[in-house]
Amino acid sequence: MITKPLLNPHPKIPSRIFFKLFSSSAIPLWAHFSSPSDIETQLTSLCEKPNPQFSQAVSLYHHSLNSSIFISGYASNSLLHKLVTSNEYELAFSVYHKMTHVGILPNFVSLSCLVGCFVSFDDKVDYALGVVGIMLKRGYVVHVYTMNLILKGLCKSKDFDKVIELLGGMRRNGIVPDVFSYNTAMNGLCKMKELDKAMTLVAEMEANGCEPNLVSYTSLMDAFCKTGKVDEAVNLLERMKIKGFEPDEFVYNVLIDGFCKTGDFEKSKELFDEMLSKGISESAIPYTTLINHLFKIGQFKQATVLFNDMIGRGIRPDSYTYTSLIDGFFKDGNSTKAMELFNLLGENASVFAYNVVINGLCKEGCVGEASKIMITMMQKGKKPNVVNYNALLQGLCNFGKIDEAIELFSFISDMDGVKPDLATFDILIQGLSKERRLSKAMKIYQKMIEWRILPDIIIFNRMIRENLRAGEIDKAMEFWIKMIESGISPDSHTYGILIDGFCKLSILNIAKGLFSKIRSSGRHPTASIYNTLMASLCKESSLDQAKKLFQEMKSAKFKPCTVAYTTLIDGTLKAGDFESGKELLDEMLQLGLAPDAFTFATLINRFSKIGMMDEAKSTFDRMVTSGFTPDICVYDSLIKGFSSKGETQSIINLLNQMADKGVVIDSKFTSTILTCICDSCEGKEIAELLPSFSEIQQSSENSISCRDLLVKLQESHNVSLQKSLAQTEIL
Repeated sequence: MITKPLLNPHPKIPSRIFFKLFSSSAIPLWAHFSSPSDIETQLTSLCEKPNPQFSQAVSLYHHSLNSSIFISGYASNSLLHKLVTSNEYELAFSVYHKMTHVGILPNFVSLSCLVGCFVSFDDKVDYALGVVGIMLKRGYVVHVYTMNLILKGLCKSKDFDKVIELLGGMRRNGIVPDVFSYNTAMNGLCKMKELDKAMTLVAEMEANGCEPNLVSYTSLMDAFCKTGKVDEAVNLLERMKIKGFEPDEFVYNVLIDGFCKTGDFEKSKELFDEMLSKGISESAIPYTTLINHLFKIGQFKQATVLFNDMIGRGIRPDSYTYTSLIDGFFKDGNSTKAMELFNLLGENASVFAYNVVINGLCKEGCVGEASKIMITMMQKGKKPNVVNYNALLQGLCNFGKIDEAIELFSFISDMDGVKPDLATFDILIQGLSKERRLSKAMKIYQKMIEWRILPDIIIFNRMIRENLRAGEIDKAMEFWIKMIESGISPDSHTYGILIDGFCKLSILNIAKGLFSKIRSSGRHPTASIYNTLMASLCKESSLDQAKKLFQEMKSAKFKPCTVAYTTLIDGTLKAGDFESGKELLDEMLQLGLAPDAFTFATLINRFSKIGMMDEAKSTFDRMVTSGFTPDICVYDSLIKGFSSKGETQSIINLLNQMADKGVVIDSKFTSTILTCICDSCEGKEIAELLPSFSEIQQSSENSISCRDLLVKLQESHNVSLQKSLAQTEIL
């Protein structure tokens, strides 16, 4: 048995208590009483319900003993007991301190109450053990209930080594642990995922003649399901049945939820149907578990059918059921149905339900509606929490309303009871980063530090990336150092950001050094890191180094992807090595790597630049046949290539295709077309080359459709032709 004495048998009473005790009146209450019996009667009166005056009672008690007026042990213990049972723990500590100081011994009841008093504080459970030591020393028989309180306190403070030690000590001191003792310990171990130790306890309790009950098995099954070990949970279910215990609704729900999380919906449904056939389910919990899972896997119709079945059985959905449905309908894009259900909740809508609605509306771009919902929430007396505000901030940032998000953040920062968390700052920094507003992002970061919120690796990575993008190398490296000093180890994503940043700044020596550092530290570079470095090496014409990196990638755990092949093919073609480029393309196809839009665009661009227009045209046709839509860069490459070869008709044919497809072009591409046509025409009539269009579509200010351009070219040519004819007539 652990029998350590109290670390501080006379705890220091907080000064604020003394202030309450001794500043209540100018004339102390004790001055009105002369005999101990009068004082004890008054103590009893002050502690009587319904309006107990505990502070005055404790003040009277202290002044009496300080004035050498003896208070009996019975009255002292009675006062202590009433304070503890009324949860006036600090006042109880002060009375206990005074009792022991003047030699009044707490009785068994008082000491038992003190145990309960100490275990209510996470940092005072050891004091409770000391009180038990005093009880044993004075010859009291400690009840198992008292020890269970301490076990519960130790589990709450997550001191599981002492939990196991205390269970052994109980037996050594003649206190036999009961099923509640073991269940308390097991539940604590299960919450910490110490399942091996929990199962050892089961064997121990059975060996000591204490049979596990339904609560024991349920706690273990719940823990196994939450850690993905559903088969072990099922084994416990069978073991439980052999022992004569029938599963209740909670057991079924634990297993249903466990199988849902492992993706075995059929088994979940089987258990659900078994539960219904036994007439066990009378609540919404199992239905909600299945409905929630069905929405997660996109089975919206099945979820709705199950909900209607629940209603048909007379089971009333709770707030969580409605919230699961609301969330599901938002994910299905059915915001109308989601809002109908939310309105049905009315006053029963929880803060969580409001958060789901605000989040759902924000994701659909209805930030204004989400704001109105939050106002309604506050009008109904429900105080939004930081999760609600974060959902609104995320919505504002996602749709480019970053300045409004900053205003909302300022509002939150000035509010009482709502403290921005790490997610708040990450949302704002991410939003500002998207708009390249580095200086403002730096200020938000500084605000986070002022709030004493430590950045995580995600925020450090963002700040490093944005500073490198802005060319602020020194500041980027400052964040790198801060991250290391914070005890956060850079991950592969961090190294990827650094290598990408230095490559884009054309500082390849540092990028190569970082790549070497990854390998020397035992880490494996990611495919993205290989691709980034290869692209930069190809760009600076270091093709041999890029090829070595490609071969290293092939021998590592990564198989080169489409991007890797495309990068090296482009570098090889750029170097004029057409045969090697073709071999790489064939190898890529043999590996089953289908070219994507980037591959086709890269090949078309490179073929066009080196004048291989037949290859460029066939690649373009393959791109279209493969279902990819060429972007403006692809058309730009082809037109420049056709122009360089003097293929005017090919340019016109391509423009016709673009016009038919309604391709929208910008001013830069317009300039390319005009230049190429003018260079290629060589005195030919443009009107004869261009098709005839009668309908001009409405265009934006900075872009026009290809059809519009062709019409404008015709108009321009017609005007020029008329001027030329007019000049001829004059002459």
